Amino acid sequence: MSVVRIATRQSPLALWQARHVGALLMSHHPGLEVSLVEMTTEGDRFLSAPLSAVGGKGLFVKEIEQALIDGRADLAVHSLKDMTSELPEGLVLAAVPPREDPRDAFCGTAGQTLDTLAPGARVGTSSLRRSCILRSRRPDLEIVSLRGNVQTRLQRTKELGLAGAVLAYAGLKRLGLEGVITEVLPTEVSLPAVGQGVLAIQCRGDDARVRGLLAPLEDATTRIAVTAERALLAKLEGGCTVPLAGHATVSGGEVYLRGLVGRPDGIRVVRGEVRGPVARAHALGESLADDLLSRGAAEILRDFARRPGAQAP
Repeated sequence: MSVVRIATRQSPLALWQARHVGALLMSHHPGLEVSLVEMTTEGDRFLSAPLSAVGGKGLFVKEIEQALIDGRADLAVHSLKDMTSELPEGLVLAAVPPREDPRDAFCGTAGQTLDTLAPGARVGTSSLRRSCILRSRRPDLEIVSLRGNVQTRLQRTKELGLAGAVLAYAGLKRLGLEGVITEVLPTEVSLPAVGQGVLAIQCRGDDARVRGLLAPLEDATTRIAVTAERALLAKLEGGCTVPLAGHATVSGGEVYLRGLVGRPDGIRVVRGEVRGPVARAHALGESLADDLLSRGAAEILRDFARRPGAQAP
């Protein structure tokens, strides 16, 4: 009987995602057995500082990717937004299933929305992107860094007496926690992170068996969107972790991509958008990156890279 081993983080959301992919595989391949290789990553261990200060989102995937390289696992399931633009040599992004809702959600502790928060209200987030967008929209808010899994962040929001927290709608939905959401934020208000709502299934490039098993899980529309988004990301990363966003939609044979780069304090935010045929998804991402860089993003990236404690992704 054929068996596949899935490497995953141990957080409730990561385990849900791995089990979901396992169930999809077994539905397409009757008789297939799936086992989970549960791991704790650096991103899970270092919770006392913001991600931007300890190395960025890549800390959630590096050790799991090493398990693939070492042969301890056959495939890995990540949140695509946690992945940097470059994959380790020998690994491929083998499949992206259909995207879940990519929007951010505000979880107000007393039923509030962002616009009804009192001046000076304290709001939690683990994301530089969300901090930048919140400060740009509501400069009066006090942003409090929240780390940990979804449930931990919600609990810390209450313990710290915060007015609320911003999290990914997809994660809350997958965990059955929609009831804590007081406002789903339109993408026009809070532009999502690159890959938000997308599961990334990674394996070794030379593993034909696993790539064949994963082929039915691929969603062509999601692949086009994330190709554009990750091309934007690759050109903007600039050697450090910065507040940036990128979100693409696909309709009628066209890609519509929006992007954002901002200062962490939200005082300066550069936004742009581009449209074009799906065949040019990658080129459109690079084109939008060039546009943002030419209109001030390059200066923001340089200034952020010079900040004390700035880390490579």
